[in-house]
Amino acid sequence: MLVVLLALLLAVAGAVVVAYEMTGIPEPHPETAMQSTVFVDSHGEYLGRRGPVDRRQVPLSQVPRHVQEAVIAAENRSFRTDNGIAPTAIARAALAALTGGARQGGSTITQQYVKNALLTPEQSLSRKAREALIAVKLDRTRSKDEILEGYLNTVYFGRGAAGIQAAARNYFGVDAKELTVSQGAALAGIVNIPSYYEKAGSDPEVTATLVERWEWALDAMADSGAVTAAQRSAARFPAFRFYPPGDTDGQRQYLIDVASAEAADRLGISQDELARGGYTVRTTFDLAAQNAAAELVEDAGPSPRDRQLHAAVVALVPGDGAVRVLYGGADYARQPFNDALDGAVEAGTALGPFAVTKLGAPLTDLARSAAPTPMELASAWATVADRGTYAEPYTVAKITRGGRTVHRTEPRTRTAMEPFAGEAIAKQLYSEGVDAPVVAGAGATGSHTGGAGTRTRWETTYDGRLAVTVALFAQHPAQGKRPPRTAQLPAGAFGLAFRVNWEVRSRLAPGAWKAPSPVAGPTSGVR
Repeated sequence: MLVVLLALLLAVAGAVVVAYEMTGIPEPHPETAMQSTVFVDSHGEYLGRRGPVDRRQVPLSQVPRHVQEAVIAAENRSFRTDNGIAPTAIARAALAALTGGARQGGSTITQQYVKNALLTPEQSLSRKAREALIAVKLDRTRSKDEILEGYLNTVYFGRGAAGIQAAARNYFGVDAKELTVSQGAALAGIVNIPSYYEKAGSDPEVTATLVERWEWALDAMADSGAVTAAQRSAARFPAFRFYPPGDTDGQRQYLIDVASAEAADRLGISQDELARGGYTVRTTFDLAAQNAAAELVEDAGPSPRDRQLHAAVVALVPGDGAVRVLYGGADYARQPFNDALDGAVEAGTALGPFAVTKLGAPLTDLARSAAPTPMELASAWATVADRGTYAEPYTVAKITRGGRTVHRTEPRTRTAMEPFAGEAIAKQLYSEGVDAPVVAGAGATGSHTGGAGTRTRWETTYDGRLAVTVALFAQHPAQGKRPPRTAQLPAGAFGLAFRVNWEVRSRLAPGAWKAPSPVAGPTSGVR
């Protein structure tokens, strides 16, 4: 048995040696590093892009030593002394692949450079083995400075920045050679999850998380002697430029955020891999209708100084789930929180009609929810419009790469109401004399009134082609340590809800509005 075991070990060692000798170091493929993913609306109109659209090569001599050490501290502290691989990380990845566990990371800087610039992000044992062999050979044939220079010029930092020079410009508006200790440590922290940390400076939660990672990197630099105790003590978290820059600010970034997350999930890859993968994502959005809704909200004028008016608009295709409009805020750079998806809006009378029928999953808890999201309520009305069939909302219609379709979304539906629940709900609306705009199907309004007056306004129209929900609410802005508080809606909010609903419907499902029969709903509201 010992002889057999020894022979087996020698055979494995020999195979590794042969594989090592036969493995060459591929040439870098800058075209892969430069590919970005493009998002278009349902008609093919350009929405924006994610990925390294900006990459400028710089020699390592133009990257301050403290920035180099910050990246090493955050990504691979043994970089200066290791042989290019991390055996324990490779063992974890192999075990996870064999047992079906979660994908493992922990690669060295050399391995990351090989994967990003020389190979592909494919998750397989053979690719991981080749990555390790090339990393070892690269470490034996190139200097550490050469490897680090290649890594810093190809690694993705988010915000469309591939490489340290583009990252310095996109995050801080400076060249790489001008980065301070604090700025370098912040960029080093971002490399770990760039699609998340790229929102630092505009999203308080993301910023707070990055601050912790920034401090962790600086502490490691102080421990290794990369910075002095005085430099560590003087370091302050840097100010970031507003995100996103360029032509994806304002409205479109809300749409790209949602579609990017969904596309990555459908492909089974990370958002970072999606961003640099060269995909074209055709979304379900209608950019013309989206812009029309945004313009109406903007034209309503500024909110009173003591209040901020929030609007959310969702337009869904009943029986299909395609999201045509998703208005979640006026400007992503100043409010990355999406009110349409995540805003819990007091419903008040808007939920009353659903009390007359039994709701199935996933609408079971809707009638008991005091503050649903606009997407949840829009989905419920779309279910009514399709005679009880709930369609899961989606924003990605098709994904292509290199002219080949790699994903096409099919509607996911299930029964969530009795087939005649729509008629019962419409009768309930009519009996209550709800003041609502009406289409060929029906319409409904709702509101929540507190001690200070009306605080929310809901307005929905629906038929077999489209369900449109508009939600308005107001807040007193945060002051000092006091968080935002609900406020009374300003004058004109009621008319705004009607105009937005009318404009979206007229663009997506044109046709004369008409007074319905008692079964279809109320007759008043066109004012």
